[in-house]
Amino acid sequence: MKAFIVKKYGKKEKLHVTDWAEPTTKETDVLVQIHSAGVNSLDSLIRNGEFKLFLPYKPPFVLGHDVAGVVTKIGSKVSKFKVGDEVYARPSDFRVGTFTEYISIDEKDVALKPKNLSMEEAASIPLVGLTSWQALVELANVKKGQKVFIQAGSGGVGTFAIQLAKHLGAFVATTTSEKNIELVRSLGADLIIDYKTTDFETILKEYDLVLHSNKDSKIIEKSLHILKPGGQLISLVGPPTPAFAKALALPWYLKFIINLLSFGTRKQAKKMNVAFNFLFMRAEGKQLGQLTQIIEAGVIKPVIDKVFSFEQTNEALAYVETGRSKGKVVVKVR
Repeated sequence: MKAFIVKKYGKKEKLHVTDWAEPTTKETDVLVQIHSAGVNSLDSLIRNGEFKLFLPYKPPFVLGHDVAGVVTKIGSKVSKFKVGDEVYARPSDFRVGTFTEYISIDEKDVALKPKNLSMEEAASIPLVGLTSWQALVELANVKKGQKVFIQAGSGGVGTFAIQLAKHLGAFVATTTSEKNIELVRSLGADLIIDYKTTDFETILKEYDLVLHSNKDSKIIEKSLHILKPGGQLISLVGPPTPAFAKALALPWYLKFIINLLSFGTRKQAKKMNVAFNFLFMRAEGKQLGQLTQIIEAGVIKPVIDKVFSFEQTNEALAYVETGRSKGKVVVKVR
Protein backbone atom coordinates (compact mmCIF):
# COMPACT_ATOMS: atom_id res chain seq x y z
CA MET A 1 0.00 0.00 0.00
CA LYS A 2 1.03 3.65 -0.45
CA ALA A 3 1.90 5.79 2.57
CA PHE A 4 3.30 9.22 3.37
CA ILE A 5 6.17 8.75 5.80
CA VAL A 6 8.58 10.82 7.89
CA LYS A 7 12.10 9.74 6.88
CA LYS A 8 13.81 12.06 9.33
CA TYR A 9 12.82 14.81 11.73
CA GLY A 10 13.03 18.42 10.55
CA LYS A 11 10.93 21.54 9.94
CA LYS A 12 11.91 21.64 6.27
CA GLU A 13 11.37 17.93 5.71
CA LYS A 14 8.69 16.80 3.27
CA LEU A 15 6.69 13.63 3.74
CA HIS A 16 7.81 10.92 1.33
CA VAL A 17 5.28 8.75 -0.51
CA THR A 18 6.42 5.14 -0.56
CA ASP A 19 5.27 1.52 -0.63
CA TRP A 20 4.52 0.40 2.93
CA ALA A 21 3.61 -2.96 4.40
CA GLU A 22 -0.07 -3.48 5.22
CA PRO A 23 -0.47 -3.53 9.03
CA THR A 24 -1.00 -6.73 10.97
CA THR A 25 -4.14 -7.09 13.08
CA LYS A 26 -3.86 -8.07 16.75
CA GLU A 27 -6.66 -9.89 18.56
CA THR A 28 -8.34 -6.67 19.80
CA ASP A 29 -7.69 -4.68 16.60
CA VAL A 30 -9.85 -3.66 13.68
CA LEU A 31 -8.27 -3.15 10.27
CA VAL A 32 -9.67 0.00 8.69
CA GLN A 33 -9.57 0.84 5.00
CA ILE A 34 -8.99 4.58 5.12
CA HIS A 35 -11.31 6.83 3.16
CA SER A 36 -10.26 10.18 4.66
CA ALA A 37 -7.68 11.52 7.10
CA GLY A 38 -7.75 14.77 9.05
CA VAL A 39 -4.64 16.97 9.04
CA ASN A 40 -3.56 18.64 12.29
CA SER A 41 -0.86 20.98 13.55
CA LEU A 42 0.19 18.05 15.74
CA ASP A 43 1.36 16.30 12.56
CA SER A 44 3.74 19.17 11.84
CA LEU A 45 5.01 19.29 15.42
CA ILE A 46 5.79 15.57 15.41
CA ARG A 47 7.50 15.76 12.00
CA ASN A 48 9.52 18.73 13.24
CA GLY A 49 10.75 16.66 16.19
CA GLU A 50 9.25 18.96 18.83
CA PHE A 51 7.70 16.05 20.76
CA LYS A 52 10.39 13.42 20.30
CA LEU A 53 11.51 13.70 23.95
CA PHE A 54 8.28 12.09 25.16
CA LEU A 55 6.90 10.68 21.88
CA PRO A 56 10.05 9.15 20.39
CA TYR A 57 8.82 7.82 17.06
CA LYS A 58 11.67 6.15 15.23
CA PRO A 59 11.86 7.18 11.55
CA PRO A 60 10.71 6.05 9.11
CA PHE A 61 7.09 6.15 10.28
CA VAL A 62 3.69 7.01 8.82
CA LEU A 63 2.20 10.33 9.95
CA GLY A 64 -1.47 11.22 10.58
CA HIS A 65 -3.79 11.27 13.63
CA ASP A 66 -7.41 11.32 12.31
CA VAL A 67 -9.17 8.64 10.31
CA ALA A 68 -12.56 7.71 8.87
CA GLY A 69 -13.08 4.51 6.94
CA VAL A 70 -14.53 1.01 6.74
CA VAL A 71 -13.64 -2.04 8.84
CA THR A 72 -12.27 -4.77 6.55
CA LYS A 73 -10.97 -7.24 9.15
CA ILE A 74 -11.36 -7.82 12.91
CA GLY A 75 -9.22 -9.54 15.52
CA SER A 76 -10.39 -12.70 17.29
CA LYS A 77 -11.40 -10.83 20.48
CA VAL A 78 -13.10 -7.82 18.87
CA SER A 79 -16.67 -7.50 20.18
CA LYS A 80 -17.84 -3.98 19.27
CA PHE A 81 -17.36 -3.92 15.50
CA LYS A 82 -17.89 -6.08 12.43
CA VAL A 83 -16.57 -6.09 8.88
CA GLY A 84 -18.31 -3.38 6.87
CA ASP A 85 -18.82 -0.94 9.75
CA GLU A 86 -18.13 2.70 8.95
CA VAL A 87 -15.93 4.04 11.75
CA TYR A 88 -13.74 6.95 12.80
CA ALA A 89 -10.91 7.28 15.31
CA ARG A 90 -7.86 9.03 16.65
CA PRO A 91 -5.43 6.08 16.97
CA SER A 92 -3.47 5.96 20.21
CA ASP A 93 0.08 7.30 20.42
CA PHE A 94 2.72 5.06 18.82
CA ARG A 95 -0.01 3.53 16.65
CA VAL A 96 -0.75 6.62 14.57
CA GLY A 97 -0.31 6.73 10.81
CA THR A 98 -3.43 7.68 8.86
CA PHE A 99 -1.76 9.14 5.75
CA THR A 100 -1.99 5.74 4.09
CA GLU A 101 -4.53 3.22 2.77
CA TYR A 102 -5.04 0.91 5.77
CA ILE A 103 -4.49 1.19 9.52
CA SER A 104 -4.90 -1.29 12.38
CA ILE A 105 -6.45 0.26 15.50
CA ASP A 106 -7.36 -1.16 18.92
CA GLU A 107 -11.16 -1.33 19.10
CA LYS A 108 -11.17 0.69 22.35
CA ASP A 109 -10.01 3.72 20.35
CA VAL A 110 -12.68 3.41 17.63
CA ALA A 111 -16.30 4.59 17.34
CA LEU A 112 -19.03 4.19 14.73
CA LYS A 113 -19.04 7.11 12.30
CA PRO A 114 -21.92 9.56 12.76
CA LYS A 115 -24.59 8.53 10.24
CA ASN A 116 -25.26 12.13 9.19
CA LEU A 117 -21.64 12.87 8.22
CA SER A 118 -19.61 12.13 5.11
CA MET A 119 -16.27 10.36 5.45
CA GLU A 120 -14.48 13.69 4.98
CA GLU A 121 -16.55 15.35 7.70
CA ALA A 122 -16.03 12.43 10.09
CA ALA A 123 -12.27 12.41 9.54
CA SER A 124 -12.12 16.06 10.62
CA ILE A 125 -13.44 15.34 14.11
CA PRO A 126 -11.57 12.80 16.30
CA LEU A 127 -8.53 14.79 17.46
CA VAL A 128 -10.27 18.17 17.88
CA GLY A 129 -13.43 16.55 19.23
CA LEU A 130 -11.60 14.54 21.88
CA THR A 131 -9.42 17.53 22.76
CA SER A 132 -12.53 19.65 23.32
CA TRP A 133 -14.33 16.93 25.28
CA GLN A 134 -11.36 16.17 27.54
CA ALA A 135 -10.84 19.89 28.24
CA LEU A 136 -14.43 21.06 28.70
CA VAL A 137 -16.14 17.96 30.08
CA GLU A 138 -13.51 15.77 31.70
CA LEU A 139 -11.11 18.37 33.16
CA ALA A 140 -13.20 21.53 33.55
CA ASN A 141 -16.68 20.01 34.04
CA VAL A 142 -18.20 23.08 32.40
CA LYS A 143 -21.66 23.91 33.71
CA LYS A 144 -24.55 26.06 32.55
CA GLY A 145 -23.94 29.76 33.08
CA GLN A 146 -20.16 29.55 33.37
CA LYS A 147 -17.94 31.87 31.33
CA VAL A 148 -15.48 30.19 28.96
CA PHE A 149 -12.79 31.87 26.86
CA ILE A 150 -11.74 29.80 23.83
CA GLN A 151 -8.73 31.22 22.02
CA ALA A 152 -8.42 30.98 18.21
CA GLY A 153 -12.11 30.35 17.65
CA SER A 154 -11.85 29.79 13.89
CA GLY A 155 -9.21 27.04 14.19
CA GLY A 156 -9.73 23.29 14.27
CA VAL A 157 -10.17 22.95 18.04
CA GLY A 158 -11.83 26.36 18.36
CA THR A 159 -14.67 25.68 15.92
CA PHE A 160 -15.51 22.44 17.71
CA ALA A 161 -14.96 23.67 21.28
CA ILE A 162 -17.24 26.70 20.82
CA GLN A 163 -20.12 24.43 19.79
CA LEU A 164 -19.50 21.98 22.63
CA ALA A 165 -19.22 24.76 25.24
CA LYS A 166 -22.53 26.25 24.04
CA HIS A 167 -24.12 22.79 24.24
CA LEU A 168 -22.96 22.63 27.87
CA GLY A 169 -24.65 25.97 28.55
CA ALA A 170 -21.61 28.24 28.83
CA PHE A 171 -21.22 31.89 27.84
CA VAL A 172 -18.43 31.75 25.26
CA ALA A 173 -15.90 34.42 24.35
CA THR A 174 -13.35 33.88 21.61
CA THR A 175 -10.67 35.57 19.52
CA THR A 176 -10.36 35.56 15.76
CA SER A 177 -9.55 37.89 12.87
CA GLU A 178 -12.17 40.19 11.34
CA LYS A 179 -12.72 37.95 8.32
CA ASN A 180 -13.77 35.01 10.54
CA ILE A 181 -16.11 36.88 12.90
CA GLU A 182 -19.27 35.69 11.13
CA LEU A 183 -18.03 32.09 11.18
CA VAL A 184 -17.48 31.96 14.96
CA ARG A 185 -20.74 33.84 15.55
CA SER A 186 -22.59 31.19 13.54
CA LEU A 187 -21.05 28.53 15.80
CA GLY A 188 -22.53 30.22 18.87
CA ALA A 189 -19.81 32.51 20.23
CA ASP A 190 -21.35 35.20 22.46
CA LEU A 191 -18.43 37.65 22.60
CA ILE A 192 -15.99 37.91 19.71
CA ILE A 193 -12.70 39.81 19.92
CA ASP A 194 -10.61 40.77 16.89
CA TYR A 195 -7.17 39.87 18.22
CA LYS A 196 -5.48 42.16 15.67
CA THR A 197 -7.10 45.31 17.06
CA THR A 198 -8.13 44.52 20.64
CA ASP A 199 -6.38 43.07 23.70
CA PHE A 200 -8.71 40.47 25.22
CA GLU A 201 -7.35 41.22 28.70
CA THR A 202 -8.96 44.66 28.61
CA ILE A 203 -12.42 43.19 27.97
CA LEU A 204 -12.65 39.80 29.69
CA LYS A 205 -12.98 39.52 33.47
CA GLU A 206 -13.97 36.86 36.01
CA TYR A 207 -13.91 33.87 33.64
CA ASP A 208 -14.28 30.28 34.87
CA LEU A 209 -12.15 28.70 32.15
CA VAL A 210 -9.61 29.59 29.50
CA LEU A 211 -8.86 27.08 26.73
CA HIS A 212 -5.38 28.27 25.80
CA SER A 213 -3.75 27.58 22.42
CA ASN A 214 -1.22 30.36 21.85
CA LYS A 215 2.50 29.71 22.36
CA ASP A 216 3.26 33.36 23.21
CA SER A 217 4.25 33.43 26.91
CA LYS A 218 2.64 36.87 27.28
CA ILE A 219 -0.72 35.43 26.21
CA ILE A 220 -0.67 32.77 28.91
CA GLU A 221 0.10 35.43 31.53
CA LYS A 222 -2.78 37.62 30.32
CA SER A 223 -5.05 34.57 30.26
CA LEU A 224 -4.37 33.83 33.92
CA HIS A 225 -5.34 37.40 34.80
CA ILE A 226 -8.85 37.12 33.34
CA LEU A 227 -9.77 34.13 35.51
CA LYS A 228 -11.77 34.49 38.69
CA PRO A 229 -10.45 32.85 41.90
CA GLY A 230 -10.88 29.11 41.55
CA GLY A 231 -10.89 29.39 37.75
CA GLN A 232 -8.84 27.17 35.47
CA LEU A 233 -6.56 27.57 32.47
CA ILE A 234 -6.17 24.48 30.29
CA SER A 235 -3.31 24.80 27.82
CA LEU A 236 -3.05 22.76 24.64
CA VAL A 237 0.42 24.08 23.79
CA GLY A 238 2.29 23.98 27.10
CA PRO A 239 4.33 24.33 29.08
CA PRO A 240 3.80 20.68 30.11
CA THR A 241 3.29 19.91 33.79
CA PRO A 242 4.61 17.29 36.28
CA ALA A 243 1.16 15.64 36.17
CA PHE A 244 1.59 15.15 32.41
CA ALA A 245 5.08 13.69 32.90
CA LYS A 246 3.75 11.31 35.56
CA ALA A 247 0.85 10.16 33.36
CA LEU A 248 3.32 9.25 30.60
CA ALA A 249 5.64 7.53 33.12
CA LEU A 250 8.58 9.52 31.77
CA PRO A 251 12.09 8.91 33.19
CA TRP A 252 13.20 11.06 36.13
CA TYR A 253 15.36 13.41 34.09
CA LEU A 254 12.47 14.30 31.76
CA LYS A 255 10.21 14.80 34.77
CA PHE A 256 12.83 17.18 36.16
CA ILE A 257 13.03 19.15 32.87
CA ILE A 258 9.24 19.37 32.56
CA ASN A 259 8.96 20.51 36.17
CA LEU A 260 11.34 23.38 35.37
CA LEU A 261 9.54 24.30 32.14
CA SER A 262 6.21 24.93 33.85
CA PHE A 263 7.43 26.01 37.30
CA GLY A 264 6.99 29.75 36.68
CA THR A 265 3.49 29.41 35.22
CA ARG A 266 2.32 27.06 37.97
CA LYS A 267 3.74 29.36 40.64
CA GLN A 268 1.96 32.37 39.15
CA ALA A 269 -1.33 30.45 38.88
CA LYS A 270 -1.11 29.32 42.52
CA LYS A 271 -0.43 32.90 43.64
CA MET A 272 -3.59 34.03 41.82
CA ASN A 273 -5.64 31.14 43.27
CA VAL A 274 -6.35 29.61 39.87
CA ALA A 275 -5.45 26.24 38.37
CA PHE A 276 -3.11 25.57 35.46
CA ASN A 277 -3.33 22.31 33.50
CA PHE A 278 -1.65 21.04 30.35
CA LEU A 279 -3.74 18.78 28.12
CA PHE A 280 -2.20 16.39 25.61
CA MET A 281 -5.30 14.61 24.38
CA ARG A 282 -5.50 10.83 24.34
CA ALA A 283 -7.32 8.34 22.13
CA GLU A 284 -10.67 7.32 23.61
CA GLY A 285 -13.32 5.49 21.60
CA LYS A 286 -15.95 5.69 24.36
CA GLN A 287 -15.78 9.50 24.44
CA LEU A 288 -15.87 9.58 20.64
CA GLY A 289 -19.05 7.51 20.82
CA GLN A 290 -20.59 10.13 23.13
CA LEU A 291 -19.64 12.81 20.63
CA THR A 292 -21.27 10.75 17.88
CA GLN A 293 -24.63 10.99 19.69
CA ILE A 294 -24.33 14.79 19.98
CA ILE A 295 -23.33 15.11 16.32
CA GLU A 296 -26.18 12.88 15.12
CA ALA A 297 -28.56 15.07 17.13
CA GLY A 298 -27.39 18.03 15.03
CA VAL A 299 -25.86 19.90 17.99
CA ILE A 300 -22.34 20.06 16.55
CA LYS A 301 -21.44 20.40 12.89
CA PRO A 302 -17.92 19.95 11.50
CA VAL A 303 -16.22 22.93 9.88
CA ILE A 304 -13.99 21.99 6.94
CA ASP A 305 -11.88 24.51 5.09
CA LYS A 306 -10.34 22.39 2.32
CA VAL A 307 -10.22 18.79 1.13
CA PHE A 308 -7.01 17.69 -0.60
CA SER A 309 -6.36 14.54 -2.62
CA PHE A 310 -4.13 11.84 -1.16
CA GLU A 311 -1.38 12.84 -3.58
CA GLN A 312 -1.55 16.38 -2.14
CA THR A 313 -0.85 15.36 1.46
CA ASN A 314 2.27 17.55 1.64
CA GLU A 315 0.30 20.51 0.33
CA ALA A 316 -2.41 19.86 2.93
CA LEU A 317 0.16 19.84 5.73
CA ALA A 318 1.77 23.03 4.40
CA TYR A 319 -1.65 24.73 4.34
CA VAL A 320 -2.30 23.81 7.98
CA GLU A 321 1.13 25.22 8.87
CA THR A 322 0.12 28.66 7.54
CA GLY A 323 -2.27 28.94 10.49
CA ARG A 324 -4.94 30.37 8.21
CA SER A 325 -7.25 27.39 7.89
CA LYS A 326 -10.82 27.82 9.08
CA GLY A 327 -11.79 24.68 10.93
CA LYS A 328 -10.20 21.51 9.61
CA VAL A 329 -8.23 20.34 6.58
CA VAL A 330 -8.82 16.82 5.26
CA VAL A 331 -7.05 14.44 2.89
CA LYS A 332 -9.30 12.21 0.79
CA VAL A 333 -7.47 8.88 0.53
CA ARG A 334 -10.11 6.97 -1.47
